[in-house]
Amino acid sequence: MKLNNKRTILVGLAFLSICAFWQMYDNIVPLILTNTFHLNETFSGVIMAADNVLALFLLPFFGTLSDKTNTKIGKRMPFILAGTTIAVVLINLLPLLDNSYAAAASTGKMAAFIVILGLLLVAMGTYRSPAVALMPDVTPKPLRSKANAIINLMGAVGGIIYLGVAAVIKLVPDAAGHINYQPLFMVVAGIMAVGVALLYVTIKEPALVEENKALEALHPEWNLAEDDGSGNEILPADVKKSLGFLLASIALWFIGYNGVTTWFTTYVSQVMGQGLNGASKCLLIATAGAIVSYIPIGQLASKIGRKKTILAGVILLAVCFGLGYVLTTTYKEINIIMFVVFALVGLAWAAINVNSLPMVVEMCKGSDIGKFTGYYYTASMAAQVVTPILAGTLMRTVSYKVLFPYAALFVAFSGVTMLFVKHGDSKAEAKKGLEAFEEMDD
Repeated sequence: MKLNNKRTILVGLAFLSICAFWQMYDNIVPLILTNTFHLNETFSGVIMAADNVLALFLLPFFGTLSDKTNTKIGKRMPFILAGTTIAVVLINLLPLLDNSYAAAASTGKMAAFIVILGLLLVAMGTYRSPAVALMPDVTPKPLRSKANAIINLMGAVGGIIYLGVAAVIKLVPDAAGHINYQPLFMVVAGIMAVGVALLYVTIKEPALVEENKALEALHPEWNLAEDDGSGNEILPADVKKSLGFLLASIALWFIGYNGVTTWFTTYVSQVMGQGLNGASKCLLIATAGAIVSYIPIGQLASKIGRKKTILAGVILLAVCFGLGYVLTTTYKEINIIMFVVFALVGLAWAAINVNSLPMVVEMCKGSDIGKFTGYYYTASMAAQVVTPILAGTLMRTVSYKVLFPYAALFVAFSGVTMLFVKHGDSKAEAKKGLEAFEEMDD
């Protein structure tokens, strides 16, 4: 059994479009809020955190709703198409309001901008879980780590495409110092529209889902759910226990990792006296380390199992965060050793991230994939809401130097809870003869 690489890349177009949007959102919206509307950091921070808060409710809800949807074009595709269409329209309204406010400020225009921004976040939230659930819908359970590696890579490509466009397009301030960001918004809207249109044309969801169901029917050992006697499938108690520990692990390692990515630039400034450039290089190297590791990590997990791969990543990440504390408190300048450590951070995060979602959806029956995808995002998003506040409070009240020990501790805790996860792993199949030399399908 081999992964259809081409199909998985096409399925990943939805995630590519989502990641292109969030890269732009995180880069440009804070600038508009502070420079155009002159909101202080607190109000801007509250608005920027709204997406994570909304995600806690929207992602599980629409993931479950898509499970119960049945149309001629599939379960997930209606949400992907509708969410993208609404988002593309709303994206192009934001720069118009930004430019209009810069030309003639008014409270009404500011309120309209915030309302449109809120609606845009809701639109994005309606289809993220369905878009991610599409991959396990059309991919056999043993191949989902490999497939998720490709999906993550597609997401990284989306972010890179936006950053490349942003680096090429010259945005010149007008006489008043205002920048018109509309070209970038239009480019991202175009990426989203083209990507999802190509997805719709090439991926026939109902047929592929039925094909995957037929394959999984031949392998009842893949299904962890049991019949309750009335024709309904339920998760056994031990599987539920594993799911609980896995979700706890996801929340814990996101608390550690996101704490560092959120506060690292400030930390470097306060502890090492270094500017934004060096900190950005470290984070960029971590991202690059993850990107080049996605595919090898997916291959590794298919050989040794997802749980072992995740535990190896957890150990490496905790060690790297420990080294981060030693290096940043010993040296006054960012150096090559730190770059190597952050490359390993990227490798460790890839080992964790590629395999965690497949482990979650491995535990559910096929009709609940959207719901379980929502569980995954609830755990990860809750952590991303909590950790900037918790880590920031500890840094302010104790010491800035607490950041890396804080991160290492929570990542280590995630390893402990992960030890109690007994289900959701992939079972590597022995290869024979020429098959041992074959790679994934094109």
